[in-house]
Amino acid sequence: MTGPEAAPEVLTFGETMLALRGSGPLRLGGSMQVSVAGAESNVAIGLARLGHAVRWAGAVGEDEAGELVLRTLRAEGVDVRGACLDDGGAATGLMLAEPRLPEVTRVHYYREGSAGSRLKACSVERAFTAAPPKILHLTGITPALSRSARSACTLALRLAAEHSALVCLDVNFRSRLWSSEEAAAVLRTWMPSVDVLIASDDELPLCLPSGAPADTALQAKELLALGVGEVVVKLGAAGATAYTDDGRTVHAPARPVRAVDTVGAGDSFVAGYLSAFLDGSATEARLDRAVTTGAFAVASAGDWEGAPTRAELGLLSAPAGTVVR
Repeated sequence: MTGPEAAPEVLTFGETMLALRGSGPLRLGGSMQVSVAGAESNVAIGLARLGHAVRWAGAVGEDEAGELVLRTLRAEGVDVRGACLDDGGAATGLMLAEPRLPEVTRVHYYREGSAGSRLKACSVERAFTAAPPKILHLTGITPALSRSARSACTLALRLAAEHSALVCLDVNFRSRLWSSEEAAAVLRTWMPSVDVLIASDDELPLCLPSGAPADTALQAKELLALGVGEVVVKLGAAGATAYTDDGRTVHAPARPVRAVDTVGAGDSFVAGYLSAFLDGSATEARLDRAVTTGAFAVASAGDWEGAPTRAELGLLSAPAGTVVR
């Protein structure tokens, strides 16, 4: 990007925290790896590695953890000119992760009253209007953080409509942040503004009026009738399915990999999907890139560390034992 007003392809915002990852049960102590993590910044990093211009507009504390967040995002090529430091002394949030089984990780959050939860609508407005993006990416995590963060999302949706920016929503429901009833009350009002809805199959009912059918395909059809342009359903090891407004259903199987850490796989999936969308690819190619980037995340430890570059996308097709020289 060149110049202070260079328009990003994607704008996203939310809370990014200091992430401490243990080697086993936290109660036993031991060493921890220091990094950063947040659904929206994970997507931003994934897109940046694939060669896209991305702006992240979150809030961090005026502390060392906040400096690490900003430094990491800058190093990954993410534009953080829309980010802000909390002026009320709030600290950057904390996430602790402990692997308990080979495929089970417990995550503990310490984010109540954090700088990220105090994100203000005016900060998002400045980041948006300085250079309107092609795509606004939101998650269902940000509105759950606080009233001010929810107001920021509402304003961002209005600005997206005013500037003809496409809206992508990853439901990303977090039961520790709000109840399913609270989430549904907010997310259902967003549906007419959403162009691309990404969710796991158990999250779709949060976006629909009560009494929606239990069948995933019928739920997707109802969402399309509400104005959603495309519904993408993440199915884990079963891959993903997209339902389009022209009546098509497209499925992509998951890419087989040895699972190392499933945390962050959904965010990497979103990054791959939006990347192919920005490339002008058809739905089949979008899903293929999404399951590919998701597989890279599953095969690597960390929230975003394993996200591939564009040149690495073909590595999953290499035979086992391949050495790239």
